[in-house]
Amino acid sequence: MAANGKRSRARLLSHSRPSYAKKPSSLSSQATRSLIRKHHTLQKQLCTALARNDTASAENLRAQLADSGGLQKYQEASIQGQSCERGGDSSRVLVEWIKDCYSSDQRPGSAIHKKLRMLEVGALKVDNACSRSGIFDVQRIDLHSQHPGIERQDFMERPMPSSEAMETEGFDIVSLSLIVNYVGDAVGRGKMLKRVKGFLRASGNGKNTAKAGSAILPALFLVLPAPCVVNSRYLSEERLNDMMVSLGYEKVRWKLTNKLVYYLWHYIGYNDHVKREATFQKQEIRRGRTRNNFTIVLQ
Repeated sequence: MAANGKRSRARLLSHSRPSYAKKPSSLSSQATRSLIRKHHTLQKQLCTALARNDTASAENLRAQLADSGGLQKYQEASIQGQSCERGGDSSRVLVEWIKDCYSSDQRPGSAIHKKLRMLEVGALKVDNACSRSGIFDVQRIDLHSQHPGIERQDFMERPMPSSEAMETEGFDIVSLSLIVNYVGDAVGRGKMLKRVKGFLRASGNGKNTAKAGSAILPALFLVLPAPCVVNSRYLSEERLNDMMVSLGYEKVRWKLTNKLVYYLWHYIGYNDHVKREATFQKQEIRRGRTRNNFTIVLQ
């Protein structure tokens, strides 16, 4: 069963997040991690089978996904993994970083400064730390959303603001928290990263944002599972940095935990010392049988 262009796009994001579950059943932390890992593995194998037009394998993998609880169970695990009780809300890190850059009277959302416009891609919840902070005016999208506060939309098909409309329709921050790693193929991950800058408006947020923001805004908030960077055959911290620099970014914040790696990439555009949008193909940079195969390809 050949995959047409529309289906190819769907493989990028159609399974990025399952439908919203209002009252998930309780899962232990170990069960949550196990379910998420299994779902990710099966989803990656499904994307590979679809890319090869292997109908039989694809149907078998779909059946395995259904047997493991499908989208609803994965959604429940994801929401519980992001619960405050389990310390999983990655947006707390972004809130801390933004607060560190401003004094209390200069902070976005204060009496004299506008909130920062943020596009949250693959949103799961409407009450995370960013939403409660008072700093952000958040627009949330997810391909499978069933929550009224989250717009159902594919980021890869979202229209980019025109230059004339960028001031009102653009964003100060785009959040890709545990989204890039879910894209099923390396080329698709690269396309997603390249697309972000088309939604970032010039720093300053008009005339009502403190000057401190110009040092970090506009920005991409990127969160990846730590093994994608620290234990991959094909991706390292240095290589990811080279990729992002080639796209016009500089790293202004970074945090590594046992499970996740967080980045705030300031989009500064290009200069004479940066090769614009260099090509990064799949290339082995570290050996070892325990390494994983995660990578990002920029074409």
